[in-house]
Amino acid sequence: MDTETSIMITPSEVIEHLYCPRFTYFMNCLNIPQHEELRYKVIKGREVHERKEKINREYLRKKIGCVDKEISVYLASSDLRVRGIVDEVLTLANGSMAPLDYKFTEFRDFVFETHRVQSALYALLIMETYQKPVHQGYICYAKDGARLKEVVYQPLDFEKARRVVDEIFRVIMKGYYPKKASRASRCLDCCYKNICV
Repeated sequence: MDTETSIMITPSEVIEHLYCPRFTYFMNCLNIPQHEELRYKVIKGREVHERKEKINREYLRKKIGCVDKEISVYLASSDLRVRGIVDEVLTLANGSMAPLDYKFTEFRDFVFETHRVQSALYALLIMETYQKPVHQGYICYAKDGARLKEVVYQPLDFEKARRVVDEIFRVIMKGYYPKKASRASRCLDCCYKNICV
């Protein structure tokens, strides 16, 4: 399967699907753009991504045993049917690799499910592309400074990531209208709230 011509999704689309499966339907079945460029969090997130490429974060990387890094790496997998740009691909001192992703949100003691699944997808892309082991990933929470959270992967993380991708493709290929978000609070800031019934 060719990664340039086959239907593929991005890790961002996976996050949106986990937040509410109807994102997948509106974007991919009805082709209604969400105009995310108008949303505050998206704008701030893009600013963070631009700034992080200019600011030296070497102290964070040294802390986790990073010996090499690649910035803004495009990866694609026809097997996984996912393509995207990883903020950083790290090579660690033990020879393994790890994704590093920047988020414009506050640091928490736990890792959001959406962030964990996205990180696991990046890990799968790195393993396939580089043929190196990936045992953990890192998320840098940039809203309140640069605080790093380690995500140690379990086999279930990779299984869940693949399962969510399969769910998304079922919606896209069959065109069915999935259930909405499990929490009504997620609908308040949704760009599709006026057409979602």
